[in-house]
Amino acid sequence: MPRSGEAAADVAKSPELSLAVECCRRSFRSASRKQTPLPLEAIDWRKFLHLIGFHRVEGLAWNALSIRAEAIPECAREELAQAATAIAANDLRAKAACRQFLEEFEAEELPVLFLKGVTLGALAYGNAALKAAIDIDLLIDPADLRTAAELLRAGGYRLIAPRDSAGDTVLRSWHGRWKESVWAHDAMPLQIDLHTRVADSASLLPAVDVHARQQIVDIGSGIRLPTLAPDELFAYLAVHGASSAWFRLKWISDLAALLAPEGAERMDRLYRRSQELGAGRAAGQALLLADRLFGTLVGNPELRDELRRDRMTHRLYMAALRLLTRAPREPTEIRFGTLPIHLSQFLLLPGARYKMSEILRQANRLRVRGTS
Repeated sequence: MPRSGEAAADVAKSPELSLAVECCRRSFRSASRKQTPLPLEAIDWRKFLHLIGFHRVEGLAWNALSIRAEAIPECAREELAQAATAIAANDLRAKAACRQFLEEFEAEELPVLFLKGVTLGALAYGNAALKAAIDIDLLIDPADLRTAAELLRAGGYRLIAPRDSAGDTVLRSWHGRWKESVWAHDAMPLQIDLHTRVADSASLLPAVDVHARQQIVDIGSGIRLPTLAPDELFAYLAVHGASSAWFRLKWISDLAALLAPEGAERMDRLYRRSQELGAGRAAGQALLLADRLFGTLVGNPELRDELRRDRMTHRLYMAALRLLTRAPREPTEIRFGTLPIHLSQFLLLPGARYKMSEILRQANRLRVRGTS
């Protein structure tokens, strides 16, 4: 039975959001090709287009809706098709850039892993061109930061966080407080997030780094890229989504798509392993949210019940559900809109030591943000 507050969250799930969720589900790599027609009669297409743009699932939406294109108003149909085309074009640019990065890092004998982006798109949907991405996430060894920065600058990238005028000392200090620096290319619409760790807090996933277990993913066009192995990838995606309280549908869709082929026994092992890796309550929050939207735990009611019984995990899940189902606006555009995100970060691990470290981390981030 739903707990208190869940019914209210379901009321907030509009027909447009319900359709967006179903479009994501039908784009999963493991989805059946035989599906009943999508119900489109009650859809406000202006609202739907705004919603999927905010949640960055336009490519997934058009992938599912294109077979019923004649039932969609022409202006909405054209906008959907154009958005999907732009995502596919960006995917081609990202693939080419990833190939170049891999070659350059290998030439310097620098270990590198590709997080999310095209590797996750291929694993989750079977086609990276369906998944919108605004950046390429590279994970490196902190000891290789200076060399990696030189490679990026040589390739035409410049620092935008911290500022490009920052020297190597400032850049290294920045990476001591933030998990990544951000780089942009003036000639191409590509952003690089250069990671030296996978989580904002050093207490989360401390052993998941560039030297962790990996898998090689074929992203198409003859390109094979290294990313985190399945157990580590699940733990990382759970923590990544939790860091923003899952306010965007894209993130939980990616995770649910990745988990869709997994059986109950494997799902249980993934969760247990995530706890060994230090994902904390983020893993349970992710599984409950994926279950509510996509039925991820239908085959494992025992794990679902276990996670629901944990009061803090359930609280985190409800906070994420409320954020995801509210009106599609950026948290920074709403007064105190980021407060639920910051508060939820304090609950990801138990204990006073973690909470104190979070207070210091968030205070330091506020302090250095003004000098970046």
